[in-house]
Amino acid sequence: MTLLYSEVEEELRSAVRGLLADRCPPAAVLERAEAGPHDPALWKTLAAEIGVAGLLVPEEYGGAGASASEAAVVLEELGRGVAPVPFLTSAVLATRALLDVRDDPGAPHDGPHGGLRAGLSGELSGESPGALLGRLAEGRETAALVVSLAASPYQPGRGSSVTARDGRLSGVVSGVAGAEVADVLLVPAGGVLYTVDPAAARIEATPSFDLTRPVATVTFADAPAARLGAVDLAGVLRFGAGLMASEQLGVAEWCLDATLAYVRERRQFARPIGSFQAIKHRLADLWLDVVRARAAARAAAADGSALAVAVAQAWNSGVAVRAAEEALQLHGGIGMTWEHPLHLFLKRAKAAEIALGTPGDHRAAVASLADVPGPE
Repeated sequence: MTLLYSEVEEELRSAVRGLLADRCPPAAVLERAEAGPHDPALWKTLAAEIGVAGLLVPEEYGGAGASASEAAVVLEELGRGVAPVPFLTSAVLATRALLDVRDDPGAPHDGPHGGLRAGLSGELSGESPGALLGRLAEGRETAALVVSLAASPYQPGRGSSVTARDGRLSGVVSGVAGAEVADVLLVPAGGVLYTVDPAAARIEATPSFDLTRPVATVTFADAPAARLGAVDLAGVLRFGAGLMASEQLGVAEWCLDATLAYVRERRQFARPIGSFQAIKHRLADLWLDVVRARAAARAAAADGSALAVAVAQAWNSGVAVRAAEEALQLHGGIGMTWEHPLHLFLKRAKAAEIALGTPGDHRAAVASLADVPGPE
């Protein structure tokens, strides 16, 4: 395992960063934040021309067959731009769920592709996961995994009450990200993954603290569903949490860079405020935190073990929030205004802090996995 970025990853980063700088600077995200933040044109370019939608999809199904490390690089850049696109929800969570589908609920997983191949070998009612993956990889459709963002690898059913009977689903799932723009809903119920046409569900937008990642309540009332196969929902959420650490890293990096640029220009007492010793110390401490967050995010993407993911989320969640709060403090009055995009990053950091497991959830997992006993 290496924590260094490969040449391919740096080229991918350059392509995504260049597109976001041209089409989706923070000021542009801010303009559309309240009037439907999703940017379908940007997503089409990212998905089809750069190919990010199919990064995790095997080549035999039309994807790039890339590793989680490449997807993590994309999430870093999307975090730096708080880009309003469904990469995490469709190209990561929904795609991983499809890759993990298998016929036998008791069948073991042999990595992300083993479950898919096992599922395709059996008789599935409805469309195969491979066919849907092909459309997602091309960017023609997006999918949403209908789980609450408040769910975690340790409580995968949190916020959901969906039951399946005779090929129909009933129940409610709150706090679902990506559902409003999805072409296909992937609904886990009783350890089995189903596909549902969004037209057969009631999708109601709910207030979201993060304006760039809207959430919705999805209600099923005897909705027709096609069974794909069994899925390990906890494993899917663990994979998503590990990659979300890279998005949190991107948020922290933008906040640090923006603050460094500001303190070099803002002057008080005829000096740049960045020359004051107290501010130097605060930014030096923050830089060290971000460096550690980069190592944790890279380890979670490259390793993917339960311990690496728990460590990354336990650390990176707090670093993203701390970087955004320090940026807000050191920007002074201008940082408190709606016109400055800083609040978008603070809200993304705070919302991500409680998504796919809170820092406390992950710290408890670290203690258990590392066999570190708590205080008596």
